[in-house]
Amino acid sequence: MEFFQQDIVLENDYVKVVPFDSSYEDGLRKVMYDEEIARFTGYHIRNEMDLQQYIASACSGREEKAFYPFIVIDKASGEVAGSTRYGNIYFHNKRLEIGWTWYGKAFRGTGLNKAVKLALLQYAFEEMKFNRVQFSVDIDNIRSQKAVLKLGAKQEGIFRCNYLNADGECRDDIYYSIIHTEWPKLKSEVFSVLDVVPSPRAL
Repeated sequence: MEFFQQDIVLENDYVKVVPFDSSYEDGLRKVMYDEEIARFTGYHIRNEMDLQQYIASACSGREEKAFYPFIVIDKASGEVAGSTRYGNIYFHNKRLEIGWTWYGKAFRGTGLNKAVKLALLQYAFEEMKFNRVQFSVDIDNIRSQKAVLKLGAKQEGIFRCNYLNADGECRDDIYYSIIHTEWPKLKSEVFSVLDVVPSPRAL
């Protein structure tokens, strides 16, 4: 089956990563009205219209084969925790980017991101047989830079004026990557233990 037509569901003890669709609208509504999410992304979610536009854009992106968006579900609470994507997918060169990731306030700093990245990296390297997975992080987003480095990714360089943020400002990104020859060791060492702290909603 063609990649974008597949319903890719990834799962481990802590998260379930499922294809993005409008049926998760209520769950998204509970966590997306948060200006922190807009700081290093290309969108503000301040009202119902913003939310509907975000959902429509995510769904159409998959239909147009521009990217593959996911909903992240926290297994402890059963609630929508956030969203992430495979993007910049080049099948001939066997590389893609993991990004466009955000989490609701209750799920930040819980270790959930590491569980999500394990699922996505494992699928990219072991099922898709890709050679390279890259990440791009805003130059001022120190928290995300530290998180990517903790995955074992290697910093490569700065891409100037690489994207426009939610306010239309030209922003610089730092790029990182993991390649297929590094994955077995990282999987056994970096991802051998997932220190996920249940969100307050799950307690």
